[in-house]
Amino acid sequence: MNSTAIVAAFTCLVLFGSWQRADSTGQTTKPTTFYKDVLPILQSHCQSCHRRGEVAPMPLVTYEQSRPWADAMAHSVEMRMMPPWFADPRFGHFQNDPSLTDQEVRDISEWVKEGAPRGDPHDAPAPRNWVRGWNIAQPDLVVTMPKPVTIPAHGEIEYAYEIVPTHFQEDRWVRMSEFRPGSPAHVHHAVVYIRPPNSDWLRHAPVGEPFTASTLADPREQRQAHETTSDLLLVYAPGSSPDQWPEDMAKFIPAGSDLVFQMHYTTSGMADQDQTSIGLVFAKNPPNERVVTLQLNDHALIIPPGADNFRVEVQGTLPNDATLLSLFPHMHLRGKRFEYDIVHDDGTVEVLLRVNYHFHWQLSYRLKEPRLLKAGTRLRAIAWYDNSKNNPHNPDPSRTVTWGDQTSDEMMVGFFDVAIPRSMDKWQFFERHKQPGANVDRTNNAQQ
Repeated sequence: MNSTAIVAAFTCLVLFGSWQRADSTGQTTKPTTFYKDVLPILQSHCQSCHRRGEVAPMPLVTYEQSRPWADAMAHSVEMRMMPPWFADPRFGHFQNDPSLTDQEVRDISEWVKEGAPRGDPHDAPAPRNWVRGWNIAQPDLVVTMPKPVTIPAHGEIEYAYEIVPTHFQEDRWVRMSEFRPGSPAHVHHAVVYIRPPNSDWLRHAPVGEPFTASTLADPREQRQAHETTSDLLLVYAPGSSPDQWPEDMAKFIPAGSDLVFQMHYTTSGMADQDQTSIGLVFAKNPPNERVVTLQLNDHALIIPPGADNFRVEVQGTLPNDATLLSLFPHMHLRGKRFEYDIVHDDGTVEVLLRVNYHFHWQLSYRLKEPRLLKAGTRLRAIAWYDNSKNNPHNPDPSRTVTWGDQTSDEMMVGFFDVAIPRSMDKWQFFERHKQPGANVDRTNNAQQ
């Protein structure tokens, strides 16, 4: 649950009393109570955000915390506004789907109708064992941007970068990772790249302090700031969840690598500072498979003024076998829908994911069952945009919109995570047995 769906107008006083009701046969049944019926739902579906120190504006861990929000909770779940989830249920099954069952929605609704009774504390499930400050296991290492970035109150902000040496003496495999923005209200998105020791990407850029492309003296490196072939360690956007890979899969950081933070900030009328961190949990042993993040994108999109359902499509052929793990669509304020498909050789289309896009909840969709994709599989990503005056988030319906860094511009990026053999890097994945016509993007990772 989140403040976007919690409105004070839904809050009102209700009686605390516990009472009995009759079912459809006239038999007396026990009331729905917080400890027996509602708390288990909150633990499973809500408390990852609704606990102290997390993104939601109010905790929902105890009865005393939850009781004032009872009516708002009922409204939000009845309208399917919370927990946030935007995948069309007709396509795909996802392990991180937080949606409530019909029975869970009824339980919360009945609890409110009956006066939000507390019930017997002995009925409560054991508390969730949350790691303070994290939604992953306790990190083995926390990497923080060395210096804070000052965020002005107004205006557009150029992408900020900070390079952080890892000083790793040996290769590391990362099973879990999570962003913790220092100023969540101002972080539009963030990416951490892995710069191996043999890379010449941004080699003359300052280390350990913020910089932007325009502050670099070398025109070549100014261009490099906007494109890279480096691996992505983690992508963050509002609402996105941490990476948590199965035991036999992990992302790879070579010894001696640097981590490059790319931060995109937006202003809110109030100045602030940001010093984002990333937590890492390492695999205990080298995994069987290496996870890499790939993408389908269209840098040449042109959205006409007033278009309310403008379609952009891009396809790519996998050059080698890979196991598809998750999908993460990214657009800006005009984004309307996003879809991932497999286009089979006979022309039939299999929809993997269809999302009713929400800019403020950019979720990752993890397949319930990882999907083996054979070499030659054609993946397609389709995005639809609403550049009309009917889009309440549209900055300017009269403008022709093209690709750009700022939220007033647009992007079309279909991230997807795949597992490949441990011994294979991303370059080898693309270059071995490469199929004609493959156009999965591997050169412009930095332009998110």
